[in-house]
Amino acid sequence: MPVEARPPDAVVLCGGLGTRLRPVLSDRPKAMAPILGRPFLEWLLLQVAEQGVQRAVLASGHLGSQIREHFPDGFAGIEIRHSVERVPLGTGGALRSAADLATGGRLLVLNGDSYCRFDLERLAVLHNSTRASATLWLAPVASRDRFGSVAVDAEGRVITFGEKLEQGAGLVSAGIYLLEPEVVAAIAVPSSLEMEVLPGLIGRGLHAVAGDSPLVDIGTPETLAGAESELAGEFHRMGGAP
Repeated sequence: MPVEARPPDAVVLCGGLGTRLRPVLSDRPKAMAPILGRPFLEWLLLQVAEQGVQRAVLASGHLGSQIREHFPDGFAGIEIRHSVERVPLGTGGALRSAADLATGGRLLVLNGDSYCRFDLERLAVLHNSTRASATLWLAPVASRDRFGSVAVDAEGRVITFGEKLEQGAGLVSAGIYLLEPEVVAAIAVPSSLEMEVLPGLIGRGLHAVAGDSPLVDIGTPETLAGAESELAGEFHRMGGAP
């Protein structure tokens, strides 16, 4: 794959129904949950902006008009475009649809309901050196039972994705991916990025790099409640509450 000089466009997947959060967050999409004075999605975009990304496509669905109204065309120096999921497409389908609004080339893809500090340059260096089709950012967790594990070999090639029932500490996908355009173009609609697209790339150029920052997701009432304390230091580093 060619080495790209400019930072990739980002696609943030923020179209989930948020079913588990409805008892505590029924009036807005998950990505707009308030965390330390800002919608969670602002913190994600601030981190992306820090790393030089100039354009982001926000792939929204359930209550997505709130995202489009809050981020009409730009934020933190990033040009914002919007991809609207009219019917459920799955994470793979949502990505495939959103890619049409990017400028071409590889894509940086992020889940809109989780946060992990990552290094785009380090991700790109491995991606380029291995000529990967897709590269995942991994995060250490104390228990893999909510996420499922990712096993890699000494060269960084992904060998297997484990089941969510596995107990104990290990590495899991942080929901941050660098994908080549031909991978994105081949995604079926609808489909699941995590269950179908990425597992289908094992043995076909799927690599991963492990960071050491924690993974914090806001997908359940319990994890949403704990997100502020877990991420207070990281968010203060990026400027604190507005």
